[in-house]
Amino acid sequence: MLLADLVATSNAVAATRSRKAKVAALAQCLAAASREELPVVSAYLAGSLLQRRTGLGWRSLAALPAPVEEPSLRVGDVHEAFERMSLLSGDGSQAARSAEAEALFGAATEVEQAWLRGVVTGEVRQGALDSLVQEGLAVAAEVPLAAVRRAAMLAGSTVVVAGLAFDGEQALAEVGLVVGRPVMPMLASSATSVTEAMAKIGAAAVIDTKLDGIRIQAHRDGDDVVIATRTLDDITARLPEVVEVVRNLPASSVVLDGEAMLVGADGRPRPFQETASRTATRGAPTAAVVPFFFDVLHLDGTDLLGRPLRDRLAALDALVPQEHRAARLETADPEAAERFAADVLVAGQEGVVVKGTELPWEAGRRGSGWIKVKPVHTLDLVVLGIEWGSGRRKGWLSNIHLGARDPEGGFTMIGKTFKGMTDQILAWQTERFTELAVDGTDGWQVKVRPEQVVEIAFDGVQRSTRYPGGVALRFARVVRYRDDKRPDEADTIGTIRMFLD
Repeated sequence: MLLADLVATSNAVAATRSRKAKVAALAQCLAAASREELPVVSAYLAGSLLQRRTGLGWRSLAALPAPVEEPSLRVGDVHEAFERMSLLSGDGSQAARSAEAEALFGAATEVEQAWLRGVVTGEVRQGALDSLVQEGLAVAAEVPLAAVRRAAMLAGSTVVVAGLAFDGEQALAEVGLVVGRPVMPMLASSATSVTEAMAKIGAAAVIDTKLDGIRIQAHRDGDDVVIATRTLDDITARLPEVVEVVRNLPASSVVLDGEAMLVGADGRPRPFQETASRTATRGAPTAAVVPFFFDVLHLDGTDLLGRPLRDRLAALDALVPQEHRAARLETADPEAAERFAADVLVAGQEGVVVKGTELPWEAGRRGSGWIKVKPVHTLDLVVLGIEWGSGRRKGWLSNIHLGARDPEGGFTMIGKTFKGMTDQILAWQTERFTELAVDGTDGWQVKVRPEQVVEIAFDGVQRSTRYPGGVALRFARVVRYRDDKRPDEADTIGTIRMFLD
C-alpha cells in the first residue's frame, strides 16, 4: 500500500465530523491492506508508530528536505525506516538517525511529510482513535464489533488482532487471557462526588482507595513473574521487590491488578514524581516500591474476568496479605462512603474509585462500573506561547505554553496543553494569539506577549527538569480563558510548588 493512500484516508477522516464516514474511510483502507501490512496500517490509522521510540522529535524535524512531486513511498518502507532508527544507539547514532530521517522525508511528498512529522510527534489529530480503528476493522472484515473489541482488549492491542479479524469471528473468539501476556486495564469514568458516583452505580458499592502511584498488572506462572504498566510496558526488571511479593503468594498462577508506589517512613505515599522516577529506572533500586492490589483476574488456572467484583475480592482477600491490598469500604450509605473518601485524602492518596459489586472485570472498558472521584485543582496561569495544530486542528493555534508568575518579575514556564479545547476555543485563541504574537505567526511555535490569563485544571504537580520552574502539571486542561484577570493576578510559581508537598 502506498503511504499516500493511507495519508489520504487520515486526512479524509480529519475532514469529517461524521463517525459513520470516519469508520467507512478506515474500513476501506484496512480492506485494501495486505495481511503483512495490516499491523502497520492499523497502527498508523490510529495515529501511532509501532516503535516506542525513534529518537526523532519536533526539533530534529524543524527543517525538512525538499519534498518530491509524485508519491512512491510504501507503508512497509516507512515502517522499516522507523525500525532502523529505533535500533540505533551509541557513537554515531545521531548522525545515522539524521541520515535515515533525511532519506525518508526526502522521498515523501509535501502532504506525506506533514503527516509523517505528525505521527512521529504524536500530533496526528484526525479524530480516529484506536476505538474507531476497531470499528473500521469490524466493517472491513464483516465481523461483530464486540468480537473485535474483546479480542483486542485481551490481546493488549488492536494491532495484534487486525489480521485475525479477517480470519473470522471464531478466530477472534479464540483470543483469551494468557498468564504472562498483559491485557488492557479496566478504566474508570468520573464523577464530582462519591454520592453522585454511588447514585450512578445504583446499589451497594465498593469504595476503593485511588492510590497515588503507577498502575501495574502482575502475572505469575510458577516462578515466572511479569510486571506491566498501564500502557502494557514490561517493567519487571525495575521492580524486583514487587516480583518478590507476587512470587511469595500461595498460588501457582495468578494475574493481579493494582498500583505500586513509594511509601515514606510515616506510611504516607511519597510524591508521584518520586514513584515515577524510581519505576522508570533500571539497575539497582534506590528505594523500595510497595505493591497494593485491588483486583484478581486469574487464579490457579481459572479466569475470573466474568465473575462479579464481590467474588473477585473474596479471592483477593484470601490470597494477598492485607499490607499489600488497597484499603476499601463496601457500603450502601453515601455518608459513610464520603467519610471514607475524606480519610483517604487526609492519608495523602488521590481519591477513591466507586465500583459496582456485581459487575465483571472488562479490559479496556471505561463505563459506569468503575467511577473515580478525586478533587480537581485549578490555577490561573498566563499563556507565554502557542503552537500551530496539525491533523484536525491544522490551521488553528492549538498547544498553549503555560507560565506561572514569578514574584521577582516575569513568568516561568511550567508546561503545555491542548486538552479541553472546543472548536470555539480554538477559533477564539487563534485570533487572540495572532494579535498577541511577538514576531509574527510564520513559525511552528509562536511567542506571544504574556497578557492572556487562562484557568487550568490539573490533577497534581510533579518535579520536572524539562521546564525552567522545575515543576510540571499533571493532566493539565483548559477550563476557560479569564478576561476578567490581569497577568499580575496569576498564580505564582511558589503556589504551584506547594502542591509538591
